[in-house]
Amino acid sequence: MGTQPTPDEVRDAEAAGELADVDFRGTQSSEKFQKLRRTHRGFVFPMAVVFIVWYFMYVVLAAFAPEFMAIPVSGNINVGILLGLLQFVSTFGITAAYVSFANRKLDPQASALRADLEGDSK
Repeated sequence: MGTQPTPDEVRDAEAAGELADVDFRGTQSSEKFQKLRRTHRGFVFPMAVVFIVWYFMYVVLAAFAPEFMAIPVSGNINVGILLGLLQFVSTFGITAAYVSFANRKLDPQASALRADLEGDSK
């Protein structure tokens, strides 16, 4: 998924005649773009909620259940340390899941939208 061009980039491209015919506002309101946004938000928002709940659960447990967090698992390793390390693991897992999702679902839609835009601007 590309980024929205800055006003300076649009002005420079229009001056070069590259984007003179592209209707960015029309594209933004198109069904293809709206579907891309829905697909993106359908993954990102639920995943963000899950991660925030998971993160705050760790904080709440650390604040209000220190006895639970102090339960030894193996040697000097306790539940708190394991849950803290799982925060990092889950962050990498979410990142990997998003990359896979983007490659399978978002990139094909974004490429089709881009092809439409580039086809219209030539």
